[in-house]
Amino acid sequence: MPQGANTVATPEQMEQLGRRLAAWLEPGDLVVLTGPLGAGKTTLTRGLGEGLNVRTPITSPTFVLARTHPSLVGGAPLVHVDAYRLGSAMELDDLDIDFARSITVVEWGDGLLDGVAESWLDVAIARPTGATGADVALDAPEPRTVTITGHGPRWRSGN
Repeated sequence: MPQGANTVATPEQMEQLGRRLAAWLEPGDLVVLTGPLGAGKTTLTRGLGEGLNVRTPITSPTFVLARTHPSLVGGAPLVHVDAYRLGSAMELDDLDIDFARSITVVEWGDGLLDGVAESWLDVAIARPTGATGADVALDAPEPRTVTITGHGPRWRSGN
């Protein structure tokens, strides 16, 4: 599993990282994506969807909160959640997601997933800021640092 820090120079490489990560995922897996606006969370999820061979297109579910992408090959569906507007784990629970049979990706989920899963992957995406600390343009092709950290027994065993 590609744990640790990865430098990703382009959106295409972010999608490629998502495809590589998809090879490690199975039903019941939870992936939590964190990073500022424009970091590449949805781009990474698009790569996951390609790697899992699910129905596309994969776009940010900001206004619908969660979108399910069924598998095109009989595998687990990909559930893509945008938790930006959610205030608690209870609101996430109200979405009635079948975590056990799906591969679930939650953008902006840091701190909202307590008790949802025994194991999960944290994927933190950092994008550069300018010399003054101001954010670089959202669509700038600047390298991102993607740090993948596994939590719980599923990832501790080296799976």
